[in-house]
Amino acid sequence: MTDRREHYWRLILGGDGYGADLELSAMEQQLDQALQALYGGERRGGLGGSSPKVATWLGDIRRLFPSTVVRVMQRDAMERLGLQQLLLEPEILETIQPDVHLAATLISLKEMVPAKARATAREVVRRVVEALLQRLQEPLREAVTGSLDRARRNRRPRFKEIDWERTIRANLQHYSPEHRTIVPERLIGFGRKRAALQDIVLCVDQSGSMAPSVVHAGISAAVLASLPAVATHLVCFDTTVVDLTEQLHDDPVELLFGVQLGGGTDIAAALGYCRSLVTRPQQTVMVLISDLYDGGHSRETLRHAAELIAAGVNLIVLLALADDGAPSYDHQMATDFATLGAPTFACTPDQFPELMAAALAREDIANWAAERGIGTTRGA
Repeated sequence: MTDRREHYWRLILGGDGYGADLELSAMEQQLDQALQALYGGERRGGLGGSSPKVATWLGDIRRLFPSTVVRVMQRDAMERLGLQQLLLEPEILETIQPDVHLAATLISLKEMVPAKARATAREVVRRVVEALLQRLQEPLREAVTGSLDRARRNRRPRFKEIDWERTIRANLQHYSPEHRTIVPERLIGFGRKRAALQDIVLCVDQSGSMAPSVVHAGISAAVLASLPAVATHLVCFDTTVVDLTEQLHDDPVELLFGVQLGGGTDIAAALGYCRSLVTRPQQTVMVLISDLYDGGHSRETLRHAAELIAAGVNLIVLLALADDGAPSYDHQMATDFATLGAPTFACTPDQFPELMAAALAREDIANWAAERGIGTTRGA
């Protein structure tokens, strides 16, 4: 009986140089054909440029592989076989597995989407947006509002400001049998109402390498903008700077289609603009999301960063806001930011709500990251 591991290696390596004499089952033959079309190079001609063939292949891999593998194969197909143009065909979009990378690709190609495929492209992006909102919305709301509620709790209330229910709960251990009552040692007051307790500025690099981070940041900014306790700004940049704050209350899909993915990077211009938004430095959290490959203005970039930190802004640098780890990034610039006192690391979308809660509470973000096993860049 043939060792099944030989079949696995046959599927992994292809049949040209290994296991050509193995007899594959019908299912294994289908797996082999799907893998060969993408990874077989010259051996069988690949997918070519035929839309029907691509649509059939996309349907096959969704049937044969788990969704996590499908997303990787779709991404590889776009990179290895140049399928971006075929993605603009409605029949292709209808068979593809939506994910963040696909949404970013469609957003970057939005000017090239033909009229017949625009509705389908938007529907694909909407499905990605809805999945991300379902995953991130409540954790982000709860983390941020919980952090601010704790921060604004009134610990020295006047008599009319005392929250008696919470005060009693907090002092149950101080019950006096002699007086048959609770003797409160700590008074808790109602939170003082303010229009916005803190300001959040998300400054997002929209160059092509940061595409998944832009999608996650856009969704997170839309959620934050719905919270009255914080005032949220979303600024995207490449070689130009675009303030998308006014669009944060619109449909998140339209917000993302307002992003211009691709182009160069001018972090100095972006931080310079974001500095102009800061009116309350001590109550401002600024998150720069970038791989830090600057366009030749690194000295000015670091000057802006140093002045923001000196003024009291809580500046955090995220090398990525994505599930697939830190991208290639400028290690020297990362070290320079860390030396200035800006925590610098990559963050997953699931970690972002807790990160924002810690930042708003002015916790030590480097310690916060270390406690969670997140590697941060060390300063010089």
